[in-house]
Amino acid sequence: MVNKNWWKWNHPKTVALIFVTSAFLFYSLFNMALHNQSSSSDSVISNEEQRSRLYDKMERDLDENGPAFLKQGETSQSLSLSDIFTLKDGHVTPVLKAANPPVRATVLYLSTEYSVRISEAVKHIFNPYFNKAIWFQNSSLYHFSMFHASHHITPVPATEDEIEVEASAVRAVADDLCPLKIVLDRVVLTSTGVLLGCWQVISGTDPITIRAKLRTVLPHAPEKQLYDAAILHTSFARLLGHPTATPMELHKTSDEVQFFHDLVAKLNNQIRGMEAVVSELWYVEEYDVLALALDGRTKIRRLPSLWFLFDLQGIDP
Repeated sequence: MVNKNWWKWNHPKTVALIFVTSAFLFYSLFNMALHNQSSSSDSVISNEEQRSRLYDKMERDLDENGPAFLKQGETSQSLSLSDIFTLKDGHVTPVLKAANPPVRATVLYLSTEYSVRISEAVKHIFNPYFNKAIWFQNSSLYHFSMFHASHHITPVPATEDEIEVEASAVRAVADDLCPLKIVLDRVVLTSTGVLLGCWQVISGTDPITIRAKLRTVLPHAPEKQLYDAAILHTSFARLLGHPTATPMELHKTSDEVQFFHDLVAKLNNQIRGMEAVVSELWYVEEYDVLALALDGRTKIRRLPSLWFLFDLQGIDP
């Protein structure tokens, strides 16, 4: 009888306790699921956001690492400035060294329809202050490096027949690409002295997709590529020394860094937001190290997108 009475009086309490415990457990698990879902959503970053974060980091580089180029520091491709330029009597001369084997690069080409305007703005702002201690990228060779089948850090030798197979594979990728409509997000100056245009994609095949396609069709390419998969950048110029003429006397490195920032800000005010259409993929054999950047010896196969050719002819692909 005692046991029955105990059950009679305590059964509702037991049920209530089980209900409350279950509800609390369900609520906790539900919140955990929501949190995990939110974290998962946050971890999926758009290609545009990846580029923005990358450009933010590049923009901080000069402040965080200082102007290493003033000390003839190393470039972003593990070469010292003295490896690629000589500066004598105020004249800059590129040092052309044979690439053995030749570098095999795939790049997107920026037409002179856009590059000439950029080049003129860069020269107008930077030329007065550097007395030729600056190298300007050839405006007819503005490009976006996409992928390397072989580069100077990890050479991958290939026969002529193998090179032709690679070129055909890259052509197949080019045929499948939609032309890119892009916008200049910002110009940055890196600690190695490179003046870079950093671009975002408005429409067309994203660089991440292009590089993935090239990785698939070029299976023997170096595993470690030279650039981040998301980046879309163009070299405009390279600073090689101290400014020789300024509106003020620069007593400290921090003064020079601020002066560099001011020049970059002026350039951004002129060309930031500029839009362009990119429709040519190039397969390039560079017979000199950094030949595209230094006006060296190259063999260029121009591979316009079929979509662009159809558009020119008014044909619906």
